[in-house]
Amino acid sequence: MTSAPLTLLCLPNAGGSAAMYHRWKRLLPDWLTVLPMELPGRGHLGSQPLVSDYDAMVTQLASDYLALPPGRYALFGHSMGGLLAYGLAQRLSLSVAGRAPCALLVSASAAPTCRNPVVGDLRDGALIAEMRKQGGTPEEAFASEELMQMVLPVMRADYQVCASFQHDARRQPLALPLHVFAGRSDHNTPQQMAAWHHETQASFSLHWFDGGHFYLRDAPQEALLMHTIERLLHTNRIERTGAAIVLAGQEMV
Repeated sequence: MTSAPLTLLCLPNAGGSAAMYHRWKRLLPDWLTVLPMELPGRGHLGSQPLVSDYDAMVTQLASDYLALPPGRYALFGHSMGGLLAYGLAQRLSLSVAGRAPCALLVSASAAPTCRNPVVGDLRDGALIAEMRKQGGTPEEAFASEELMQMVLPVMRADYQVCASFQHDARRQPLALPLHVFAGRSDHNTPQQMAAWHHETQASFSLHWFDGGHFYLRDAPQEALLMHTIERLLHTNRIERTGAAIVLAGQEMV
């Protein structure tokens, strides 16, 4: 059975850009339109000033989305992008009638209630050390002073975005399915990833992949992720199913 058309809005990790999702347009089926969302200060928005505050970033993203034609959509975010996708889902669900996403997909991002402290030292050396720890950046990139001069201001602003995030315990959990993806070797613990289930009143699932924080840059794991996203976003897969929780393929109520 063919699924109804759906747009997947994708948000990048700290220091990243919309370009990381361009190849997904070829990997996902025609009924699923991949729409990478660019952040200020990079890509085609390179002339815009960087944003270093979480609420301000979510406000701008919400404005960018509302400028698009209305339609059925889901949100995907990797690392910092997952935190932004969560805030965007909250903003659009609570304040804009009829414009809530049909699902939220979060990758390699600890749950809002149990996030690790963001690195406090934002000088160049500390940021480079953190980038090496996270992985995902080719070692030769660190040897290019010109490239680092471009990347480090973006990383610094993005880390400030993450540091400025504050979880509001008074907010009601989202009324939409929430699917979480994680690398088995990532620094985020299983407990930090599973805690996302507190953020939804609808169905929840947690899916594990081989690899670390950037597991999705490995071709076999990326293919598995694409298959999983396609399956989850199929019309019959995103119906609200109460408070059932799916962890590692086993349903828990």
